[in-house]
Amino acid sequence: MTIREAEDKTGLTRSNIRFYEKEGLIAPSRNKGNGYRDYSEEDVEQIRKIAFLRTLGVSIEDIRALAQGEKELAPVLEEREKKMAGQITELAAAKKLCRQILRTKDPSFASLRIENYTSDVSGYWKNNRKIFRIDSAGFLSLWGSFMVWAVLTVLCLLISIFSYPGLPSRIPIQWSGGVVSSSAGKIFIFLYPAACFLIRFLLRPVLYGKFINELYGRMITEYLSNFLCFVALSVELFTLLYLHGLMKSIAAVLAVDAAVFLGLFAAGMIKTNRMGEW
Repeated sequence: MTIREAEDKTGLTRSNIRFYEKEGLIAPSRNKGNGYRDYSEEDVEQIRKIAFLRTLGVSIEDIRALAQGEKELAPVLEEREKKMAGQITELAAAKKLCRQILRTKDPSFASLRIENYTSDVSGYWKNNRKIFRIDSAGFLSLWGSFMVWAVLTVLCLLISIFSYPGLPSRIPIQWSGGVVSSSAGKIFIFLYPAACFLIRFLLRPVLYGKFINELYGRMITEYLSNFLCFVALSVELFTLLYLHGLMKSIAAVLAVDAAVFLGLFAAGMIKTNRMGEW
């Protein structure tokens, strides 16, 4: 059956089905006549199982291990149930405190007294350290924000627009050992801002799918996406400097990019882990 038919039978979108295929969770055969994917009833059932387990919060990695026979379903679900039980307990405690606060007369931020709702403030902070770890990672969240992406993308676009008239007919797009190995028409200078859009709107959702079960999944996804846009901006600048004979080694640029990425990420995670040591 076609992917359209698979969509109808599973109730899932094409992007979901393609994502599961990309992750190696399904492997539809190819129609020998036209080369299109040919989904079987077994593929449809596999897709439905995958989607169902995803609604239970089972990670892609665990589902892959289950499909390949590397893990058993019972232990995976028991671990998931254990995590959810902890989350339910935390939510129930938070709900109880909300009710207590709402029962007071005219509750407000100004009149809120923490000691009225917990006798051990220090212990309360420790029990909720997961929240503080997330808050302390705001440093990384800042670098993964939409605003940072917008700035990087606009810079790439402005550089492309203003540099285009002065570019030679062909510009380098690949290097090997510091030497240009491939070139293309100068219109390719607009590939860099285009890459930022593709990273944000196509690659980022895929990355989020991989990290969705992680505590810092969203933060990691946003940060990594913006970093890739930062690399695009760096390579675009290097291309212009290379054409003007001001820089010859792209390896140095990529090394600086890697240092910036690892430095900011390490700083954010160190700060986060310190909060978790309370």
